[in-house]
Order: sequence, then C-alpha cells, then structure tokens
Amino acid sequence: MYQFISNLPKQRLPWVLLALTGIGLEASALFFQYVMELSPCVLCVYERVTIMGIILAGLVGAIAPANPFIRFSGFALWFISAIYSLRISMEHVDIQLNPSPFSTCDFFPNFPSWAPIHEWAPWMFNPTGFCDEISWQFLSYTMPQWLIVTSVIYLTVAVIVFSCHIIGLIKPTK
Repeated sequence: MYQFISNLPKQRLPWVLLALTGIGLEASALFFQYVMELSPCVLCVYERVTIMGIILAGLVGAIAPANPFIRFSGFALWFISAIYSLRISMEHVDIQLNPSPFSTCDFFPNFPSWAPIHEWAPWMFNPTGFCDEISWQFLSYTMPQWLIVTSVIYLTVAVIVFSCHIIGLIKPTK
C-alpha cells in the first residue's frame, strides 16, 4: 500500500482528481450563492480563494508530475492552501458560534492592490453577506464547519501522500 501511495504524485490522474475536488467545492459554493441565494461573506470569499489554491495545486502537479520541481511546487501549494483554508474556516466558525461586537469580519475583502480579484470576478469573490450569519446547516454543521472537515481531509491526505513519497524517494524499493 505504501508503495502505491508513494508513486501517486508521479502520475497525472491523482493531481487532476485533486483539482476536480476543488472545482466541485467551488461549484457548490456558486450553487449555494446563486441557486439557494445564500450571500457569501468576506471569510467565505477568502475560503473560496484557498480552494482555488487547491485547484491550482492540482493543475500545477498535473502539468508534469514526473518533474520533481513541478511535483513539489504542487505539494507546496496544496499544503499552503489547505492550512489557510483550515485557519480561515476556524476563524469563521468562531465568529459564528461566539458572536461578539468585538469579533467581526470586514465588509470588503482585503486583497492586494495588484490582485483585486473581487473586482475582476465579482460574481465569485464579491462578499454580500455577514460572517456571523448561519443560513445553512447539514447534519447540524454549518458551512464553515464542513469546510474545517474538508480542510482537515485535504491536509491529512497531503501529509500521507507527501510522507510516503519522500520515504519512497529516500528508500526506493528493489
């Protein structure tokens, strides 16, 4: 099993599947926004950006999975995106479950001036909701709580695959 996992990053399909899971999450977010009419808040927008990072990680890894630089770039994006996704969704859950006038989120996203993605793609990255509002639940979990679950899964899979891959590079099988 370890051998199988160790070789996954050298193949294109696993990276494509990583990107497709992110695309599925982004499609779900747009479904919630435009079909169910749930307004995204600033933290929702930031969470969408982290999932775009997961998509980008999958696409980068899929470019040339045999190339170590490309492969490790994909891993780096995967780790960074999953960690930020976890951090932001935990902050979001805290705001939702512990409402306070001192713990709020911004009304406008704080993207760098060189990348105002909320202006480039307002249909996806322009917040119109409030962070403390709980407008949807499934199995008693709010949307950011489900994103914590998703982020932990992304991070766990990244750690397992990366660890097996590194061990496989250090100690190749005969």
